[in-house]
Amino acid sequence: MAENHLQNTLALHAGYEFDTQRTISVPIYQNTAFSFENLEQAGNRFALKELGNIYARLTSPTVDVLQRRLAAVEGGEFAVCASSGSAASFYALVNCAQNGDNILFSNKIYGGTNTLIQHTLKRFGISSKEFDIDDLSTLEKSINEKTKAIFFESLSNPQISIADTEKIVQIAKKHGIITICDNTVATAFLHKAFDFGVDVVVHSLSKYVNGQGSALGGVVIERKGLNELIKNNPKYPAFNTPDASYHGLVYADLNLPIFCIRIITEWLRNIGATLSAQNAWILIQGLETLGLRIKKHSSNALEVAKFLESHPDIKEVNYPGLQNNAYYPLLKKYFVSTQASGLISFEAKNEAHARAICNRTKIFEIVANLGDSKSLIIHPASTTHSQLNENELKTAGISPTTVRLSIGLEDAKDLIDDLKQAIEN
Repeated sequence: MAENHLQNTLALHAGYEFDTQRTISVPIYQNTAFSFENLEQAGNRFALKELGNIYARLTSPTVDVLQRRLAAVEGGEFAVCASSGSAASFYALVNCAQNGDNILFSNKIYGGTNTLIQHTLKRFGISSKEFDIDDLSTLEKSINEKTKAIFFESLSNPQISIADTEKIVQIAKKHGIITICDNTVATAFLHKAFDFGVDVVVHSLSKYVNGQGSALGGVVIERKGLNELIKNNPKYPAFNTPDASYHGLVYADLNLPIFCIRIITEWLRNIGATLSAQNAWILIQGLETLGLRIKKHSSNALEVAKFLESHPDIKEVNYPGLQNNAYYPLLKKYFVSTQASGLISFEAKNEAHARAICNRTKIFEIVANLGDSKSLIIHPASTTHSQLNENELKTAGISPTTVRLSIGLEDAKDLIDDLKQAIEN
């Protein structure tokens, strides 16, 4: 589909041309392996002389439509899906770094990603160091010759902070380092990370893209022109030296988007955290209405945030859409029409009050997810971020009094009434 189409059109049409039956809905190709026209075609696909279906661990037609559509909506060159957002983040990071290297990551990111970077990757010999998203001098001070990736969230979960993307990118480019932005909470309909120079975008598709809490999935998307940063860059020898596991292939020699191609041939092929055709189809349905839904999530969230801000029993509200919020200037700079998605966090009177609010709500459900059409509530310190120690929680801006809300598509008045009774009972 032509690149000059707008996002809502792309979300509905990109990446799919009718099959022989001319079905409007993308078919589910529930299939493991694919027949080749002849042995020459098979050899060409294995040698990456042409792209096409080989085995569903690598890709499938249904997954391919989702990948193309996500790349188009995000404004990227190429996308690869994975079985979950965590798998996508893992693939993106290990595609940059190997034993002896290090990764820099924002202090305000999802707890599971924090654990992946600080602890799981450490077992692979990849070290890490945290930088302060609100003081980017801490980022440049931490860079050395072994730094291979800078990871941050455009709109963080659950602190609801906004990254100064252009400044991060400027520092990264100075040192020839790949930037990876998790755009899950903002979505491409509110923030176009590639427009501000980011190299790689990852999403948990299980959140706003799905929108129904019905399917896991993740994606890695690379920007147009990323090859130029990687080729002949001594920081990335895996792309510039022969790969012994793939007949001595040098990825930098390919006329293909090599960041994502290597994820397919190295990580999907050998690790196998692959997105199923069934889940890809479910995610396609969600993506088609994301542009409409994210507006409603954002408008509902702003109304709820204003109510919480005015309530005497709430000590602090974190939502960038509030004009007195510290991140409001960055929201105006980086986001569409100052919409700030559906995630809110706030500080209750004390820990007991925070827990009581979670237990008293009647519409909000206690769920470790976000981006659902239904409104959700959670106490991060005891659940989603419970793997962090006391100091890590403090650095991440999470306290025992923090409550996180994922605002859904219900009527805002009903949500406000539910929170009011939960806060005051």
